[in-house]
Amino acid sequence: MTVLLLIRHGHTDTAGKRLTGWSKGVHLNDRGRGEAETLVERLEGIPVAAIYASPLERARETAAPLARARRLAVRTRRGLIETGYGEWTGRSIAQLRRSKLWTTLMRSPSAMRFPGGESLVDVQARTVAELDRIAREHPHGVVAVVSHADVVALALAHHAGMHLDHYQRLTVDPASISVVVVGDHASRLVKVNDTGGLASLVPSRRSKAKLRG
Repeated sequence: MTVLLLIRHGHTDTAGKRLTGWSKGVHLNDRGRGEAETLVERLEGIPVAAIYASPLERARETAAPLARARRLAVRTRRGLIETGYGEWTGRSIAQLRRSKLWTTLMRSPSAMRFPGGESLVDVQARTVAELDRIAREHPHGVVAVVSHADVVALALAHHAGMHLDHYQRLTVDPASISVVVVGDHASRLVKVNDTGGLASLVPSRRSKAKLRG
């Protein structure tokens, strides 16, 4: 059994305004850096065995304070990267809402392929495959995974058994933590879009003793 802490990166100046996709040089703003530092407190007492992140700066910067506090390396994985928006990269969301493809994105995401970029079906497939690899590498641990809004939402939809066309019903706020327990036969969603404390995940003395035994 692996516990996956699926974390969206903290706030940036472009979040919710512009699709930055795979663009380099998009960093956390002051609010986002504060959120990254707060992750250390929110995860206090939770035995994180490893930390993974999208290779983009905003995800690695979100993971960095936790990695320093736990003396762990941030392992980047390409499978966790943001959606490849192709020709939509860098465009404002307000502008894109006026396009015909926006209707497809809202009504039938499973049919959506961004011009010159990825389809959401492909994004979900490579994300789930990457998380499966991570779970296999840590079959009895808690793993922090820092990625992006759609990537986290698509992974949650898969593990909840939701059709991809409904994934946008899931909210994934900046610096939110969603928790998925992955076992041999089934997955279980423990938390979705949590932006508060996670005391319920701290192992009890009894469970710690069982782990040591």
